[in-house]
Amino acid sequence: MNSYNKNILRGVILLIYLFLTALVIYGIAAIFTYLNTGADRSTMLHTEIKQVEQYLPEFNWEPINNEGRSIDEQTLKTIENDYLDAWYVKHLSFKSNTKTGIKDYYTKSARLNLFNIIDLNSKSLVSIEGTTLSHNPNLEFFSEDGQMVVLTDNNVVEYKRIFKGEQLISEINEISTYKITMLLEDGFWRIRHLVKTKSDFYNPKALSNAFKISDLKGTNYYPKGTPWNMFGDSFDPTIIAKDFKLIKSSGLNSIRIFVPYEDFGKSNVKFEKLEKLTTVLDLATEQKLKVLITLFDFYGDYSVLDWSLTQRHATVIVSHIKDHEALLGWDIKNEPNLDFENRGKALVLVWLDKMIDHVKSIDVNHPITIGWSNIESAKLLTDKLDFITFHYYDNLDNLSQQYNALKSKIKAKPIIITEYGLSSYNGFWNPLGNTEEDQAKYHKNIQTIFNENDIQFMSWTLYDFTEIPKEVVGGLPWRQNAQKHFGFIDKNGTKKASFKYISSSKE
Repeated sequence: MNSYNKNILRGVILLIYLFLTALVIYGIAAIFTYLNTGADRSTMLHTEIKQVEQYLPEFNWEPINNEGRSIDEQTLKTIENDYLDAWYVKHLSFKSNTKTGIKDYYTKSARLNLFNIIDLNSKSLVSIEGTTLSHNPNLEFFSEDGQMVVLTDNNVVEYKRIFKGEQLISEINEISTYKITMLLEDGFWRIRHLVKTKSDFYNPKALSNAFKISDLKGTNYYPKGTPWNMFGDSFDPTIIAKDFKLIKSSGLNSIRIFVPYEDFGKSNVKFEKLEKLTTVLDLATEQKLKVLITLFDFYGDYSVLDWSLTQRHATVIVSHIKDHEALLGWDIKNEPNLDFENRGKALVLVWLDKMIDHVKSIDVNHPITIGWSNIESAKLLTDKLDFITFHYYDNLDNLSQQYNALKSKIKAKPIIITEYGLSSYNGFWNPLGNTEEDQAKYHKNIQTIFNENDIQFMSWTLYDFTEIPKEVVGGLPWRQNAQKHFGFIDKNGTKKASFKYISSSKE
């Protein structure tokens, strides 16, 4: 028995020894790691800046021809990163009236001016939501000791929203020139001086080519098996080619498709998604179909600090396909007016306004619209758009009168209905719903209205679907099931009675 107790005691002592040994080793390793960490910016800063995810304005160095010491690419890139981080930290500070991070990117004398502004704004209950969308710096001077640079940043596109408490009191969109001095301190470039030398209102150029529509007849398109995931892993050009041939043979000449913001990689657009988008346009060209591309599907942030990311997203996509033969034009966003309540009407509208300017700055040959969810919102931003589009799911008895009233106010621009339709669902969750015969009658009647009023159109949608993402209509089964049955072709691939009216009211 004594031997048994001794063995237990030895075992306990051994376990304690092993535990203490492991603890000592862990402590030594932690100390060694700390001593060898070096000047890691992320451990030194008061705020962790992740520029790739939060702030990506266009940035283009002028040809390097500076006085003083020659500069290498790595140093130039370091200056660029620290300079943009300084702008971003300033935007954050002016928005929240806090001083976090300022001293990491500005020298002592420079940050005093910023602190004074923050203190004054805080006392006055003033806050500024701002961002920059474009920088074009010219390196004027790099000192021989490598400790100072002087820059001139030309054509800086800035946007600011100024609030007094919760009330928006001013919006400023300007293009400016800055003179900047930066010093190398503790291994990092900090701003010593940042002085605005020139500023003017920002007025981007309008579309150069007029937009003409003679007889646009189209439909919104998703493949039957992959609605709202057209460019995913199940992407199949063979299926899309077959669908496009069917669309063309039905008497239509155009389609409307959607580019989901997150699925395409947000600010870091995925090349494989761009290739799939190009393939879709190639297949449309084979059938002589024109494609209206709707950008920013499932996007809903709109915050000013997010603008550089959304503009980077648009830059990559628009630049990649702006010269494609099949491209009809750009729909900036689908039904953004539905975000007015949650995000604020003024913020959504100003984001749309600036995105229109941005897309036009890249593509001057294709027209721009916004797919409003109703005819009432179609009166918004008409001076910025090249053609007006809205969706109509209301009573057909009012369509002619409402359309012509809108046309009387917007005489110089085409007006197109880019979504309309009727669900043929009348199952368990809506036993009094519409039948396929009701749907066919609806499409016959609306085509008659289109013909009488010379209205161009894009229907919703070619197919019925078996699955609807919750992000589209929510998770309620009566809404889900209704959304599944708007198509001219059912889930089995059979043409419904409405198909004969997909492009005409004729029997």
